[in-house]
Amino acid sequence: MYKNILIPVAPDHAHPLTEALEIARAIAAEGATITALSVVESIPDYVRQYLPENQLHDNAERIMTALEEDIADEEGVQADVIIGHAGKSILEYAEKHGKDCIVIASHRPEFQDYFLGSTAARVVRHAPCAVHVLR
Repeated sequence: MYKNILIPVAPDHAHPLTEALEIARAIAAEGATITALSVVESIPDYVRQYLPENQLHDNAERIMTALEEDIADEEGVQADVIIGHAGKSILEYAEKHGKDCIVIASHRPEFQDYFLGSTAARVVRHAPCAVHVLR
């Protein structure tokens, strides 16, 4: 049983959060903390100069609002949004916050995934803790 679970959530909610929450609750110890985390991809400087000044932070705030609405009825679940590279940021967040399990959704690999890899694959390979992958 895990006490500090992380659920990475794609900003576009490509995978419903409900299934990941069910799994997290099933493997959680009593009184466990569950965190739903979205990562807003950084925008390169050469692109950022053409966007409104606070675009990245405005995007993060909108995603946080949507994530908080998704978990509003979920007891013991908190939300967080960070800015960075998805795979790397999830791993850093898990380590920094002492997460002992990551519950992450994945998809069937597509052609480009064999060359670039998916976020879930990167998390599985480099996680500092247990990882449960949903398909």
